[in-house]
Amino acid sequence: MSELKYARALLVMAEKDFRALQGMGDAAIFADEIFGFHAQQCVEKTLKAWIAALGGEYPLTHNLARLLVILEDQGEEVKDFWDLAEYTVYAVEFRYGPLDMVEEALNRPLIIAKVQKLVSQIQKLLFLRGEQV
Repeated sequence: MSELKYARALLVMAEKDFRALQGMGDAAIFADEIFGFHAQQCVEKTLKAWIAALGGEYPLTHNLARLLVILEDQGEEVKDFWDLAEYTVYAVEFRYGPLDMVEEALNRPLIIAKVQKLVSQIQKLLFLRGEQV
């Protein structure tokens, strides 16, 4: 499979997590841990799609900061996405244990907007590189 086709396959999976996020607006039904997990998964898959679209390789990791560093090392501009690295904790720590009850609730509309910006940027990148999105 070409890098672009592989990147597209990753992005398709990321888009599924993004659609799940959009349907999880009600915190009374979907706990922050569940919402945060899908946010992290969407960002992780999208960053990996970005790396793959550039012909790069990425490690098997859930660490979003590590993926952002790889992109920076490839000369990509990622400054707008560094705040998404904070969702790494939802991949493992909060996936198997509850959030501390004193934590502030996640701002779901803001997170959705930030994740959408990342997904949209990679959709455009793939389109410009000739892979239909």
